[in-house]
Amino acid sequence: MAGKKSEQSLKLAAVLDLNAASVLHGKLQSLRGSDITVDASAVERCGTQCVQVLVAGAKAWEADKKTFTIGPMSGAFEQTMQLIGVNFEQILSKEIAQ
Repeated sequence: MAGKKSEQSLKLAAVLDLNAASVLHGKLQSLRGSDITVDASAVERCGTQCVQVLVAGAKAWEADKKTFTIGPMSGAFEQTMQLIGVNFEQILSKEIAQ
């Protein structure tokens, strides 16, 4: 059997709306079990449903004791996070501290 999965990368789509939430969830599920870096540099619009999927993903990776990193982030992605009160740096730093 193969060893530990290597780090994976997931590039987010430009538009993360309600329709993209289930697709994003499926992509994250397919990467479960490996360390992951989420590239949010191309995001132009981001809805709360996709943010919820990303937060749940970060928590799932934390439970699996795997690394979940978000970066780089577009200005639109960062602004959306600020507007809805989500601080991924704080969420992810808790994971690193454990």
